[in-house]
Amino acid sequence: MSTVRTKDLLEHFNLELVAGKDGIHREITTSDISRPGIEMTGYFKYYPKERLQLIGKTEMAYFMELSDADKKDRAINLCTDITPGIVISRGMDIPEALVEAANDSGVPILHSPRKTTRVISRLTNYLETKFAPFTAIHGVLVDIYGVGVLITGQSGVGKSETALELVKRGHRLVADDSVEIRQEDYDSLVGNSPPLIEHLLEIRGLGIINVMTLFGAGSVRSHKKISLIINLEIWDQKKQYDRLGLDEDKMRIMEVDIPKATIPVRPGRNLAVIIEVAAMNFRLKRMGVNAAEEFSERLTTMIKNEKDETE
Repeated sequence: MSTVRTKDLLEHFNLELVAGKDGIHREITTSDISRPGIEMTGYFKYYPKERLQLIGKTEMAYFMELSDADKKDRAINLCTDITPGIVISRGMDIPEALVEAANDSGVPILHSPRKTTRVISRLTNYLETKFAPFTAIHGVLVDIYGVGVLITGQSGVGKSETALELVKRGHRLVADDSVEIRQEDYDSLVGNSPPLIEHLLEIRGLGIINVMTLFGAGSVRSHKKISLIINLEIWDQKKQYDRLGLDEDKMRIMEVDIPKATIPVRPGRNLAVIIEVAAMNFRLKRMGVNAAEEFSERLTTMIKNEKDETE
């Protein structure tokens, strides 16, 4: 999990530091953002002071109607020793009482010209991404026809070579060898490459190659949502492999179940083409077209018809 500080918001968004410059290195510990509406009335019993505070038009209008003594009281209570910052939206004028309290306590006040809903949406998305649960998996992530396919398997099974063939066929490499995965939503996993090996492929016998240099900028991308897992394994004569595709296996990564297919590897099999077709078939299934189920229905109908004819 990344460490986020108030100064990071200044660097990533169109924000102006108005007061409390001594506190720009305060750490933001949660992605939740608070709009202190009830606090403006003086009720601070459940004030979430550890959150980033966002004051919009409604909160500011109420604050401006308070007496000078109440303004000072509310400002002092808003600016605690652990509050990471206060964001004022819509380019509104900032009351002197709030500026003084922020400077005294070292709580940064950030000024934004944007609308409140847009500010809170962008800040929330940014913080959710930074605080998303994180893990790393040994494998290769490729974007195939818009489907993020995570190729897994034991070392030496041919994952990188298959990824190279897929790139040659016009698909895009996201990560090789180690895939960093973060859970951005309850059902969404996004993978990317560690910065050290970004755009690189390791091919045994050749060594390290730079995919972007060899095949151009269109052959790589920085991150991709993982939709399908293809597990490569050495062909086992004693194992029964799925030949119809009716049973859908899943693999759980953190709290998300991702569809998984196991492809046996042996000489003569074109793995790149098989994985490419698997990605296209996955897209068809999401569109409501399932070839395996259609075949099963045809077979059931044929058996039923033949049974009726014999009776």
